[in-house]
Amino acid sequence: MSARKSAAAVRREKERKLAAKEAKQEIKISKNGMFAITGRPNVGKSTLTNAIAGSKVAIVTNKPQTTRNRITAIRNVGSCQMVFMDTPGFHKARSKLGEYMNNVVNESVADVDAVLLVVEPVAEVGIPEGMLIEKIRDAGIPAVLVINKMDTVARERMLEVVEAYSREYEFAEYVPVSAKTGEGVNMLLEILTRFAQDGPQLFPDGQISDQPERQIVAEIVREKLLVTLDKEIPHGTAVAVERFEENGRVTDIAVTIYCEKESHKGIIIGRHGAQLKKIGALARADIENFLGTKVYLETWVKVRENWRQSAVQLKNFGYN
Repeated sequence: MSARKSAAAVRREKERKLAAKEAKQEIKISKNGMFAITGRPNVGKSTLTNAIAGSKVAIVTNKPQTTRNRITAIRNVGSCQMVFMDTPGFHKARSKLGEYMNNVVNESVADVDAVLLVVEPVAEVGIPEGMLIEKIRDAGIPAVLVINKMDTVARERMLEVVEAYSREYEFAEYVPVSAKTGEGVNMLLEILTRFAQDGPQLFPDGQISDQPERQIVAEIVREKLLVTLDKEIPHGTAVAVERFEENGRVTDIAVTIYCEKESHKGIIIGRHGAQLKKIGALARADIENFLGTKVYLETWVKVRENWRQSAVQLKNFGYN
């Protein structure tokens, strides 16, 4: 292969290497399963999605409502191909964007082989969890309770969580995991193969997500906004990729960061552009790791007032 690989070619090569590590992938796929990963914000849904995919396909921060769209992760286990949909955290919507995010959850739960309800190791069923359980009950779909962060509590605490949730709903399985360390993830995957249906392979070997590269790049930039900015400002931002050109060993990318207020624009840019440079540097490092090429990243900031309350603007930013 020529040394002048495109970003897409490098990405495909990385995915093929990941596939090669999975010896079981040599088995012909005869089953497939669709699974929705649900839960309240900040329980570790996206971290679990990345652990399942074996690579970063969903951005992760310690702030709520990080995930806005449905993110897909693909994993082959034996003769079964499993497709996971990481959904936004279910919450009380305060904007049209929030309503859109909750609708993504509702639609994802409606048409899958099983639902994963991810919770923290707390022996109490909260309001968001109760609402999600009602949606699962109404859909009549098997559900698995995934108790995340098992590495942070004693075994006795996990048993208390199982007891609390079993009083609310008869889950098909109760599985403790640590999405952060990966402990319990393989066991979860083996359990989920039971819900798979006879059917063909839906995605080629080695493909770990169906997201376009441009979308993942936009999400990486938004992740850095969430990491570096405080309070409400990062939640009022959207990122659009204006240019994505593969020029041999360098990928030329231009993104526009949209915010809701002029004062927010000043904070994002920072004194003498320092804050925007920091955001760009952090994003560029992750994008280069993702694409496998050097990246020239150009960033701009524009104001789009109250875009989260506009159905038209939401559609323009890809929140359809």
